Amino acid sequence: MKTLRDVKVGQSAVVTKLNGEGATKRRIMDMGITKGVEVYVRKVAPLGDPIEVTVRGYELSLRKEDAAMIDVKED
Repeated sequence: MKTLRDVKVGQSAVVTKLNGEGATKRRIMDMGITKGVEVYVRKVAPLGDPIEVTVRGYELSLRKEDAAMIDVKED
């Protein structure tokens, strides 16, 4: 399964599933990343962390570990 961490800069993907549990999963959902939402990867920091994405019309930075918990399918 492909995760948000695997999506290349300039590509969009649709969230299919959130892995993880408890506070971390809740935090990701609170940021607006839920099943079925489209996520556009804007840029990745030079060392690969964090990843900057656009979700629901706003910009968001995610750690690599968090992005790896978000299953996606390419748009």
